[in-house]
Amino acid sequence: MLPVGPLMEEHRVIEKIVPIIRRIAAAGRCDGKIDLREVDLTLDFVRAYADRCHHGKEEDILFAALDRKPLAAGHRKTLDELVEEHKQGRRAVREAVETAEACRCGDQAQLPVIIERLEFLADFYPGHIKKEDRGFFLPVMDYFDGAEKQKLIEAEREFDRCLIHAIYRDRIKGLGCPK
Repeated sequence: MLPVGPLMEEHRVIEKIVPIIRRIAAAGRCDGKIDLREVDLTLDFVRAYADRCHHGKEEDILFAALDRKPLAAGHRKTLDELVEEHKQGRRAVREAVETAEACRCGDQAQLPVIIERLEFLADFYPGHIKKEDRGFFLPVMDYFDGAEKQKLIEAEREFDRCLIHAIYRDRIKGLGCPK
């Protein structure tokens, strides 16, 4: 297996949330209201799985390893674009979370912002995934030898193994619990 195999499998999982995000946003546009519980659950998935788990592995493992390689100009450009896209996705999620909280506190004027951010995410992920799957992941595997590929796979497994603990340690800190 190539190190990008698990990342591409994760893309298939992320693709399943896109129609749900679209449905929530469309319902909000149509009804002028939004189910904040659905928004919270959806954004939690995007934060924990798509960003922290998936993008975390891409950035901390694959992209970091690629940064140490003499990449062709096209690959370097795409790598930089992907990192920037991750930042855009995080920004959209952060803004959606903030505006959902404002709506929860009674500020219904924020509803269009939540809908806009959800629509951005629903449009963002398919193109981002396509760029990685079809034009980047497989070609950049040529920069690594067999041993390096195996180390990347092992690093991804270790990342996954530790992730649930990291997520809940952070949540407990957010609740003000002592270390």
